[in-house]
Amino acid sequence: MANHSATKKDIRQATKRRDRNRYYGKTTRNAIRELKVVDEQKLYDEKLPNIISQIDKLAKRGIIHKNKAANLKSKLAKHKAVKVIATKSTATKAKA
Repeated sequence: MANHSATKKDIRQATKRRDRNRYYGKTTRNAIRELKVVDEQKLYDEKLPNIISQIDKLAKRGIIHKNKAANLKSKLAKHKAVKVIATKSTATKAKA
């Protein structure tokens, strides 16, 4: 148990920060999970900038490392490109 009032205050602040960081991290992870299952390209394009913004904020606050943020954004962009290619290929098969 802390003996100094400053140490007690630091413990209170750390608890608040930890809870806040866990909330932001979990919210962003859920948003990414929901984005990956979106089927419509237009809806994906609308949601992607907001999620990228959330990822950047996590990196800025130090909740996740900046390289992890870059990797997440890259994977989401790559996921988008694969969806576009898959949509085009199924469209050409349907025409044939």
